[in-house]
Amino acid sequence: MLWDTLVIAGCVVAALAFLYVVRRSSATNSRKESNDFTGAVVAVIGTTYAVILAFMLSGVWNMFQQAQANEEQEANSLVNIWRLSENIDAVTGREVQDLCQKYAQTVLNLEWPAMKEQKPLPPQGSDIINQLWRLAGQSQANSKTTSIASYQLMEELRLLTEYRRIRLMQGREELPGILRAVLIAGGMITVAASCFFGVPSFRFHVLQVVVLSFLIALVLVAIADIDRPYQGNVIVRPEGFTLANRTFQSHGD
Repeated sequence: MLWDTLVIAGCVVAALAFLYVVRRSSATNSRKESNDFTGAVVAVIGTTYAVILAFMLSGVWNMFQQAQANEEQEANSLVNIWRLSENIDAVTGREVQDLCQKYAQTVLNLEWPAMKEQKPLPPQGSDIINQLWRLAGQSQANSKTTSIASYQLMEELRLLTEYRRIRLMQGREELPGILRAVLIAGGMITVAASCFFGVPSFRFHVLQVVVLSFLIALVLVAIADIDRPYQGNVIVRPEGFTLANRTFQSHGD
């Protein structure tokens, strides 16, 4: 949060410095004569950039919500596997339940911190998934009276694996460099264009530039934070896995 505040403050100060340079390099009256032309150009630039900002902010927010929903679905599939294990062979079922609890703890204690720091995930999570697939395959091969439960177990395990892969993919995704360049360059051009107006009152012009640069910088910082759902200040929290772990522990007592 401190870094975001410094970035916003830096953008506002840079905008004011550019305004000061413009005021010193050209007279207000000369710029006032071209206000009609400047206004038309700024309107086109501002409208175009506003559309870009809205599109980008909406896009990263949708991606964040999808990551949040995917985390809940992954945890829900894990709980469903744990519950379905009660309807299969008792020995295999206990092994599945132990693996489910280990998976939840692995995600909470190892994978989430690694994703936040953008480090490679430890192999424990993948190993547990492979063991669950092995046990599910054995259960389905040996099932007679529990064939429906074994089939449902395989289906939930398939969903768990899919949600896990989506989570890992979302942890690596971010806006391409070209789009980041468009956002930054567009913000600079928009603020710079507003500095070329010929405004008799310098204080009023300063207020306009401060408000515009602050708003643009605030939106850019929000996009940068939301763009990475597992890093930054706004992140997806493993609430679903926390609840799943509590469910396993309460049934195990």
